[in-house]
Amino acid sequence: MNVRLASTVVLLAACVQAPPASTQTPSAASAELPSFRVDPNWPHPLPEENGVQLVYGQVSGIAVDGRNGHVWLVHRPATLLPDEWNAKDGKPVTHRCCKAAATVVELDSAGNYVRGWTPTGAGFEWPKTEHGITLDGDGNVWVAGNGNEDNQILKFTPDGKFLMQIGRAGKSEGSNSKTQLGRPAHMVLSGDELFVADGYGNRRVVVFDAKTGAYKRHWGAYGTLTPNDEKLPPYDPALPASESFGNPVHCVRVSNDGFVYVCDRQNNRIQVFGPKGDFRREFRVEVQTLANGAVWDMVLSHDPAQKYMYIADGANGRIYIVSRADGKVLGSFGRTGRMAGEFKWIHNLAIDRDGNLYTSEVGFGRRVQKFVRSGGAF
Repeated sequence: MNVRLASTVVLLAACVQAPPASTQTPSAASAELPSFRVDPNWPHPLPEENGVQLVYGQVSGIAVDGRNGHVWLVHRPATLLPDEWNAKDGKPVTHRCCKAAATVVELDSAGNYVRGWTPTGAGFEWPKTEHGITLDGDGNVWVAGNGNEDNQILKFTPDGKFLMQIGRAGKSEGSNSKTQLGRPAHMVLSGDELFVADGYGNRRVVVFDAKTGAYKRHWGAYGTLTPNDEKLPPYDPALPASESFGNPVHCVRVSNDGFVYVCDRQNNRIQVFGPKGDFRREFRVEVQTLANGAVWDMVLSHDPAQKYMYIADGANGRIYIVSRADGKVLGSFGRTGRMAGEFKWIHNLAIDRDGNLYTSEVGFGRRVQKFVRSGGAF
């Protein structure tokens, strides 16, 4: 049996044996399994601007600054609702409500508003549809977009000064381009390299030099060095796993031991690679999910071994606690809804040094939440 087939068989079995996911359900054998409770008082209300309330649109990215635990987010100001912002006249609907908060917002760990900025000036192309945010070791902020011609990634200082652009707005050049992106969804830094989940248009992981922006390498599903951009059939759980990433390639994470984890959202799986793109294994989650797919984002726990993966499922409104070693679903929490602790299109995850989780929601969720780790490993 080849490695790919064996991996799929083991992981399908793990999915079948997983406990029901309506609440967190750790097994007796996993006494150290972490548990989480929502903090309904986090974050604190946004400030007002001349008496007008500031609100978020769709919150399309969230990240934690490892230096101080501050939480950064990017949202979509253009998605305010018609009963909040009068787009035709360019003003709030009432004298109190509402106006979009700055596009990039920094919160402290307690949920207090620290600052926000909306980039201005020349020399860069801000995306039409904001999507994804990450921070490097110096606190610099990287953002991307997934609009039809958002084929670029931007780097700014923490106070919003432009530093670098990779790619450019305009026509895509496909999944094998060395100079252009394809609606990148997410990026993460590992050492001096920037790994990009590329994305809504392309079907690959691409790596750049984080200091210069120079192209280094890319690969597709199963480590394919020349990913295919041809039209794919709709996902069907009854068929063999696709040989290609679907769209979107929605997240990329790098573990402490150098493995690269990629969210293939539409195909309900995470694929794992070595740092050069050599395929290692795949984990399939909620394989029956159609619609927008089940694997929207993933973060790794902060214990030394990074024992757990936390996987955000936007379609089903849940977070799964998954064993990193074998892909077995050990528990879950959350459900679809609009109350504290529930999710409406959970889009991204972030984790702080204490193992607390932070979530962002797009669609009609339009918010961020904090889930405090109250037991178990990090």
